[in-house]
Amino acid sequence: MTPRAAALLADAILALHVGVVAFVVLFTLAVVVGGPLGWRWVRGFAMRATHLALMLVIVLQAWLGRLCPLTTWEQSLRNRAGQATYGDSFIQYWLSRLIFFDAPWWTFVAAYTAFAALVALCWWRWPPIGRRARRAHRP
Repeated sequence: MTPRAAALLADAILALHVGVVAFVVLFTLAVVVGGPLGWRWVRGFAMRATHLALMLVIVLQAWLGRLCPLTTWEQSLRNRAGQATYGDSFIQYWLSRLIFFDAPWWTFVAAYTAFAALVALCWWRWPPIGRRARRAHRP
């Protein structure tokens, strides 16, 4: 793989990582707002199960002290491209600042755990509804 291709792939992985973070955070917000307002789309089982699974993986990684595989893969590609980790490209510079913070590890474990508890609370308070059940509940 050429250094240019590795750099482009690293940027693509970073963009995907930002997308995953945005999905987890924004979908949680949508459930917290849409649950009480009766938005049916926030109770779709597939979306909720995907959301919960992502959150569980994130929390498990934090508790085990491991980096996200996307971070590891991106850093490896940046090294292969001859780039300093989190340094050169425009995409890398701005997107990495959206999702990476300099703080003690325990703050991330606590934050991820609290966020996972919120996701679990939403699952309990506004449980997902399967496709058949949603059709049955339509007026």
